[in-house]
Amino acid sequence: MDLDSYAASFDGEPGYLDWAAFGPLSPAVRTEAQGDTELLGSGRRSSIELVRDHVREARQLAAQLIGTTDAAQVVLQPSTTYGLMHAIYGLAGGLMLGRGEFPSLTVAATRASEALGTIHVQWLEPQDGCITPDVVRDALVDETRALAVSLVDFRTGYRADLPALREVLGDRLLIVDATQGFGVVDVDYTVADVVCAHGYKWLRAGRGTGFAWFGDRALERIAPVLSGFHGVDGDLPVDAVPAPSSSAQAFSVAGADMLAAARLATALREVADVGVAAIEAELAARTADVMFFADRYDVPVVTAREPERRAGIVTLEPAAQDAAPLAASLANHGLTVTTRAGRIRVAPHVGTGADTLRLFGDALAAFSSARVW
Repeated sequence: MDLDSYAASFDGEPGYLDWAAFGPLSPAVRTEAQGDTELLGSGRRSSIELVRDHVREARQLAAQLIGTTDAAQVVLQPSTTYGLMHAIYGLAGGLMLGRGEFPSLTVAATRASEALGTIHVQWLEPQDGCITPDVVRDALVDETRALAVSLVDFRTGYRADLPALREVLGDRLLIVDATQGFGVVDVDYTVADVVCAHGYKWLRAGRGTGFAWFGDRALERIAPVLSGFHGVDGDLPVDAVPAPSSSAQAFSVAGADMLAAARLATALREVADVGVAAIEAELAARTADVMFFADRYDVPVVTAREPERRAGIVTLEPAAQDAAPLAASLANHGLTVTTRAGRIRVAPHVGTGADTLRLFGDALAAFSSARVW
């Protein structure tokens, strides 16, 4: 699959600009899921094992896109949140994170601190919500043991500078929620220690397709507190309770969902074939198109203008009196976006076509013509 074929595989109706909330499943993912469902209905051991092999395949492809060849450091999870909880509950010491982060991080950190008493949460509250190297540097204390951060902020679309954060942190752990950027921005994930993501947004793989990567430093320092019977090496642990696996498998509870793994493997293979760098360049053009129309009709944009500081999210922040009329105009023109707290999050993808962008421009034009200055 090349970039043109990948873009052509977006076969939904025009008007969808909400990829940061949910990614409609790709044709290849739908076909794979349907075929594997039939295989699991056969009752043949060979068919079941064929579907089960997608677990191995998904782990290998995730490792490849993260930038490592060691699939043993990747474990499949029901969601990003599960992976982040495994990482956070196993920490000890000071955990730094933004108070405005997605609840997968803030809730897990708070619950772990309250339940275990081994974590001290160090809240960051930058005025613009962006977790920059300077913000982290100014807040570091001796107690700090880890930083948990979103690769791409779900509110503003700000894309964190992982290499710079690593430089500031030194030997401390860097835990990354990569859901809003995995597969669409070309990032050196190996500067992090834990990377958690999910396939149900930009990867177009559906729910249940989470995964987590634990680097060497994370495997050494994070205790597998939530490890279940599947988090051991060898066969089913009956009549004894062995130690957790030394690999990322320790951070699992039960066996992986084979059908979810099949969907994830299919989606990751599409991205690997096209290349993340090519996808990122095309998506940067689509977000630039969104910004062009916003500027044309004087709708303020919160998201960073520099391509290296954004991914697929463009957040608009109209004046308070304009938020509802703008949201209504977008809906009336058949556009799907996310509206929250007076902001409008627009999230195109590589396959967002000229027809959708035309609808977006028409909606902003209609809004602008009716706006009272």
